[in-house]
Amino acid sequence: MTKITIKETQNPTILKFEFEDFITQNQSFEFKNIDDAKSSPLAQKLFYLPFVKTIYISGNFIAVEKYSIVEWEDVKDAVAEQIETFVNDGGSIITIEENKTKKQPITVYGETTPNPSALKFVVSKMLTKNAIEFKNIDQTGPSPLAKELFKFPYVKEIFIDENYLSVTKYEVNNWDEITLELRSFIKQYIENGGIVLEESLVQTIEKEEKVKDEKFDSLDEISQKIINILEEYVKPAVAADGGNIAFESYDANTKTVKVILQGACSGCPSSTFTLKSGIENMLKSMLNDEKINVEAVND
Repeated sequence: MTKITIKETQNPTILKFEFEDFITQNQSFEFKNIDDAKSSPLAQKLFYLPFVKTIYISGNFIAVEKYSIVEWEDVKDAVAEQIETFVNDGGSIITIEENKTKKQPITVYGETTPNPSALKFVVSKMLTKNAIEFKNIDQTGPSPLAKELFKFPYVKEIFIDENYLSVTKYEVNNWDEITLELRSFIKQYIENGGIVLEESLVQTIEKEEKVKDEKFDSLDEISQKIINILEEYVKPAVAADGGNIAFESYDANTKTVKVILQGACSGCPSSTFTLKSGIENMLKSMLNDEKINVEAVND
């Protein structure tokens, strides 16, 4: 029996409905309306719900974007139940394979970040549900797209999350010289069915997430509170700037919180200011402890 897990995303209008197993292999689908969804009987059924705006199918999840006429809190359980019932009754999620070779038009646009060395390329489809960072080409085995991008001599680091890539460059080129080339390459690569991320890595990350959950349960109360504050208040803000922040450790004796900066946040000239004036002050206030200090282990 299929059981659906509901997961929130950084976009409040989009919810993920996760399966226990993968429902596509190295494919992603985006449907804007019921005509778009001819290859997915399940997506077509969901479009009968008047609040459904867009449906994404990838890996082990279906992500649904809603119109503002309803709140997710009121309808999410009903949507999950409808998906479960449909699949358990033998309904098909994807019925044809032609989408593998069919070119799917997408849009890609560049967004500046607080880090002048990093640019955020936003894609009009879901790329991954896990934040992944690559510091060099040797680390890119799981991501053929990242491997291809590192072949550009000015690409220094790559960070992929949700529906965007952050590319950090070397100083040899200015952004106005290379942005169009990168944007065009990413657009053509994805439109032509290129793999952004191997599904096997998703499995590995999910195992790591379980270990992370177990580790969380073993942490002291203050550390758990810090992680929850970072997840709820800080991560969405840094994600908007093309980056990520991860909890590393908390020393109760020195009141020092150590974090890892990723993507556009890593090496950003304003990151120190953000850590001290933003995150540190937030933690001091929420934990009611003026002695708290925050350090980045990789800045």
